[in-house]
Amino acid sequence: MIQEGVYLESLIGEYGELLQQYAQSEAALAGENLRLVADALCRCGDWSERGADEIARLATDYGAFMLRNALAIALVLGREDGEIGF
Repeated sequence: MIQEGVYLESLIGEYGELLQQYAQSEAALAGENLRLVADALCRCGDWSERGADEIARLATDYGAFMLRNALAIALVLGREDGEIGF
């Protein structure tokens, strides 16, 4: 589990740099800005268009509280990849 924490910190740093212009903005994950975030993930984050759209939507719809808990449960259950196939 400790390795997962280090990996998560690395991802936060990576996405922090990539999405810096959208961070802490009320409109960051709404409407056209949501599309811009997804485009940035495709261009610089090696995400497919479908994956980028979905990950941006998850962040918007669920937020960090719910997703932190989902991450913890997935790790405990050993679910690296989900059933959807990303």
